Amino acid sequence: MTRIDTKFAELAKAERTAFVSFIMAGDPSPQMSADVLRGLPAAGVDIIEIGMPFTDPMADGPAIQLAGQRALEAGMTLDKTLAMVREFRTGDNTTPIVLMGYYNPIFSKGVDLFLAEASEAGADGLIIVDLPPEEDSELCLPAQEAGLNFIRLATPTTDDKRLPKVLQNTSGFVYYVSITGITGSAEASAASVGPEIARIQAQTDLPVCVGFGIKTPEAAAEMAKVADGVVVGSAIVERMARGDSAEQVLAFVAELAAGAHG
Repeated sequence: MTRIDTKFAELAKAERTAFVSFIMAGDPSPQMSADVLRGLPAAGVDIIEIGMPFTDPMADGPAIQLAGQRALEAGMTLDKTLAMVREFRTGDNTTPIVLMGYYNPIFSKGVDLFLAEASEAGADGLIIVDLPPEEDSELCLPAQEAGLNFIRLATPTTDDKRLPKVLQNTSGFVYYVSITGITGSAEASAASVGPEIARIQAQTDLPVCVGFGIKTPEAAAEMAKVADGVVVGSAIVERMARGDSAEQVLAFVAELAAGAHG
């Protein structure tokens, strides 16, 4: 079992919804993102997603796009992202970490080398949004052989014919994109998401976490009623972009976590 599997087993036993947070590695600076990263578990985060900055993020809205640009301008690289995970693990060996991004930087580095270094650094899973199930041999299957969960996205347009293919070889959890569109572009509705979550849960034993469009503690609390996990990214990144201190960002994360756990 990976740390992700262990965490969800613990949460299920406690009848508690997972709170998953996203930050971009290196945004707005390597030091700031490292400071926030270290504080996320104490703020109530169950699973941490770390964005790997990339120049052409096709699924991300303005907030995440700008975060990636700031990180790249600050000198962040894939190797430095892995170093950030490695440093985090010196003080926390239990909180699951998921690396989220796009295939190009991994391909450029070399799949085998990336997987070896990601595993050694202490990563637990991958979300690579531009690799469909038809390309599982590229990264998904090698990642699982390396002991990393490969987490797939399902969307409102993933119909019953497509869903089994999406679930094939997925592990850790299923990430349900609650809106049609890019990150941060609209607010999600628990009323509309609930039936979709139930439809996915009927076809898999994996936990289903909901992301995109969850911006407030109240929205997190509502979504927690219908999902196994709640993911917040853009709302946190926006706090970092406006110049909040690490302490202020973590205080906001704690409010989100309390909503999801409540």
